[in-house]
Amino acid sequence: MYPTAYSIFFIIGFPANCLSLYVACVLVKKGNSLAVYLINLCVGDLLYILTLPVWIAIALGQAVGGGLCSAIAVVMFNSFYVGSGFLCCISMDRYLAIVFPLHFVRVREVRTAVMVSAIVWLVEILVHLSVLAYTDAIGNFSAHRLCKEPMIMDKAPANMAITRAVLGFLIPVLIMSFCFMEIIRALNKSTSTVVSERRKICFLLLFLLFTYLVAFTPFQVVMFIRGLLEPGHCSVAHHLRGFYMVFVATTTINSVLDPIIYCLISESAKNEMKNLFKCCGKQLSKIYSSVVKA
Repeated sequence: MYPTAYSIFFIIGFPANCLSLYVACVLVKKGNSLAVYLINLCVGDLLYILTLPVWIAIALGQAVGGGLCSAIAVVMFNSFYVGSGFLCCISMDRYLAIVFPLHFVRVREVRTAVMVSAIVWLVEILVHLSVLAYTDAIGNFSAHRLCKEPMIMDKAPANMAITRAVLGFLIPVLIMSFCFMEIIRALNKSTSTVVSERRKICFLLLFLLFTYLVAFTPFQVVMFIRGLLEPGHCSVAHHLRGFYMVFVATTTINSVLDPIIYCLISESAKNEMKNLFKCCGKQLSKIYSSVVKA
């Protein structure tokens, strides 16, 4: 399934994230703090999406060097948790903007968003390096193919799988759920927001949370179970291997849909996309006219 699924994800995800990255860069110049987090989210997603051709090559049985193989595995897992961190940042930004619109103004400045983003990247990279060191993978990075996981987890990778599931998935889900529920509650109490607009925002927020859960819950649940039961038990590894291989692929859904949903949530982002499409339409019309005349 990997070549087909990853090809579809790449064809959709790469232009979608590039478009979101362009829109976010335009909005940052206009002082939009949310766009800073969206830029970092798009960068993390793009790094992961750019590894998909290598995963396709591996799935097709083509030879891939050990260093490259290990590097794309590190990028993939790093993107998982960097993405979760920036999703939490975006959720908190929307929470403060809607629930406390007259407070925390400085927290929602571009400068603050840049500083928070740098901290998220730094923490994630340091944590990931610690994980590689703990599992003895960093010492022989080039020689050891990290993308080729052993059939049965050892104790150290099992402990890290449990830790990642809790810190990198469960806590972000709780933060996002809290922020979105409070946003929806504040919107329902608001008398200034039109009912149709209120419903639209609530739907998009719930759809965003739903997308994240669909993309990551199966993978994280399987990893958590593997961490608890797999070390030393071949039967558990045998039964869970197929589920694990499928759910690794489904995590890509989040990288494809995230930028699209967040651009739909932000009115300013939608306006910038409309302007871009109008500009592209005018240019295409000019090119078509010149071709016809020729």
